[in-house]
Amino acid sequence: MCPVTPRFECVSVADSSSLGPLQDTEESERKLDQSRSACVTRYSQATMATKLPQLLLCFWITLPFCVTEKVKERSGRHRDAEFTDKYQTCMQGVPGVQGRDGNPGINGIPGTPGIPGRDGLKGEKGECESERFEDPWKPNFKQCAWNSLNYGIDLGKIAECTFTKQRSDSALRVLFSGSLRLKCKTACCQRWYFTFNGAECTGPLPIESIIYLDQGSPELNSTINIHRTSTVEGLCDGIQAGLVDVGIWVGTCADYPRGDASTGWNSVSRVIIEELPK
Repeated sequence: MCPVTPRFECVSVADSSSLGPLQDTEESERKLDQSRSACVTRYSQATMATKLPQLLLCFWITLPFCVTEKVKERSGRHRDAEFTDKYQTCMQGVPGVQGRDGNPGINGIPGTPGIPGRDGLKGEKGECESERFEDPWKPNFKQCAWNSLNYGIDLGKIAECTFTKQRSDSALRVLFSGSLRLKCKTACCQRWYFTFNGAECTGPLPIESIIYLDQGSPELNSTINIHRTSTVEGLCDGIQAGLVDVGIWVGTCADYPRGDASTGWNSVSRVIIEELPK
């Protein structure tokens, strides 16, 4: 603790024992003021002379404590910073089990319609093409029939049926049904086939059927005389639209002699023609 300043007593000049009787009031008041000022001045000087050593003594006593506290505060902060730098990186633990999927969220509020886009660039002028409107396909077929042709020729046309073809990009289906027979003394072969306007089909190949005998009868009037109902059938492409003469013919086979042929004996023979789309 710092020492206490000693009490200072000042005797006022207004005291009657020190000043004596005064002549008038104004002189008395002037001297009283001078006495008070002198007393205050002496009190201030005495006080400063007494307190200065005391203040210096207090300063030297408290200074070490203040410096020590500052040093302690700075040392504590430094230790905290070193600890943080050393242990701020922690060891990573084992990963946890993956959580289950959450519930699906609700649909959001529909957004406002966007601003319409600007018009695009004008396109180039196109070429005018006439549209092709095709009529729906209509069935087109025909049948020609003969009762008991009994046609015994071995070479030539047996029968003919005229057909009107509607389109050039279609195909013709043809069918011959009737009895056929072949007789001969030795081996022989006969061929029945279709023609279109006098020519065999080339789209893709001819339409034909054959009968072959490898052993004939000693005489042509032998009892071996078998008539069987047979068919000749096929499709032909590449025939133009319009009238088409469809014929059924009989002829010989290549590299074999002809025999005694018969067509349409004692039965109905027919040719069926049908136009089909591709």
